[in-house]
Amino acid sequence: MIPLAVKKYLQKYSLSNWRIELSEFEGIENVVVIPAISEYQNIIILLSSLAEMDSKYFNSTIVVFVVNNLASSSIEVKKENEKTLSVIRAILEKNLKTGIETIDDVILSGLKVGLIDAASEGNELPEKDGGVGLARKLGMDLALSIFDFNSNNKKILICLDADCTVKKNYLTEIVQNFNRRNLSASVINYEHKLHEDKETTAAIVCYEIFLRFYVLGLKYAKSPYAIHTVGSTMICDFESYIKVEGMNKKKAAEDFYFLEKLAKNVTVEKISGTTVYPASRKSWRVPFGTGQRVSRFLSNIQNEYLLYDPKSFYILRDWLKVFHSLKNVDAKIYLKSAEKVDKNLFNFLTVQDFEMNWNKIVENSSGEKQLSVQKMRWFDGFRTLKLIHFLRDTAYPLINMFDALDEMFKHQGITSLPDRNNILLPSIKVQMEYLKTLRELT
Repeated sequence: MIPLAVKKYLQKYSLSNWRIELSEFEGIENVVVIPAISEYQNIIILLSSLAEMDSKYFNSTIVVFVVNNLASSSIEVKKENEKTLSVIRAILEKNLKTGIETIDDVILSGLKVGLIDAASEGNELPEKDGGVGLARKLGMDLALSIFDFNSNNKKILICLDADCTVKKNYLTEIVQNFNRRNLSASVINYEHKLHEDKETTAAIVCYEIFLRFYVLGLKYAKSPYAIHTVGSTMICDFESYIKVEGMNKKKAAEDFYFLEKLAKNVTVEKISGTTVYPASRKSWRVPFGTGQRVSRFLSNIQNEYLLYDPKSFYILRDWLKVFHSLKNVDAKIYLKSAEKVDKNLFNFLTVQDFEMNWNKIVENSSGEKQLSVQKMRWFDGFRTLKLIHFLRDTAYPLINMFDALDEMFKHQGITSLPDRNNILLPSIKVQMEYLKTLRELT
């Protein structure tokens, strides 16, 4: 009995060229969606990790792999995807004679697995839109058709990536938090896996510090968008998914835009009791993100040990306080207040056509409550990032990573700072101490 809202969503937004291959799907309340392209070895590792999870919710959960490529993808990618398809289908068929220990472990664990073949000839993703966003969307849309809507429990869509592993309580914590706390959307803890290679370790520590510092800055500024936008940490219930019109088709940054849409419509909480461990590796799969940043670090083409000047977040904090505390006033009053905060903030709002946009917001809002919602939607996560970049480019350039961390930590009231002896680039051991503190704060 699929709810009418789900039927309407699927009729309007879903794609009909693909289907889920399943061996069993009764009583499904939780669907883990994993896009995968040329990830055979990583999927073997991930399957082992999933099979070792607490099995309490295995009966009500299915893990759906969206194995995908384009028609124009290389022969190597297609061959590796063929191997992946064979492994998943062996699990679906409960074939214990493959000689692959991981397949046996998954079958014997009782973990339910599903497959969307977007890789074989005739099933490939379209050249225009094919990528991680569309692959996630395929899995999440098709998941809506297999939920047991007769159940009173939450119907949860869980995003994961093929190069991850998870803590043993991963599934249990997600399901129990969503149902006990009545969550609509959330992210969970993440920690990039550290690499045996020292250079790769240095690269991923540097990048995770960058990610977490930005969220810490937003948190300090009391931004409603202080959320880690890491694809393998995203979770929502089916109602929220439909409310935001589903996943986008972006080939990169699909996680940023999906979480931004969720944050505009529901509260995105954090689940702290479990962790996902993304890989730290070079990758060609997306034009930016972890893989690209690791590659750039290892190529040594620029100084990576730089962060936004904390002053940018102080300006953001003061602006958000003004913007959200002042009642329905004229745009010019907001702009005057912004100029008092910082002239560069005023310049940014001018470039963003604030006066014209504010007049439209007032015109389309029926009262203070709706006005408050529209404020949040206008000054969203993307515009927040644009402000930080504008300030970086016009007035407050990037500064040494560890100077920025020390200053921001002091503003957080942290008095016991890692001892770097005023060295611009401290040892990896000291960098790990900074990262440990950031992980605790964000």
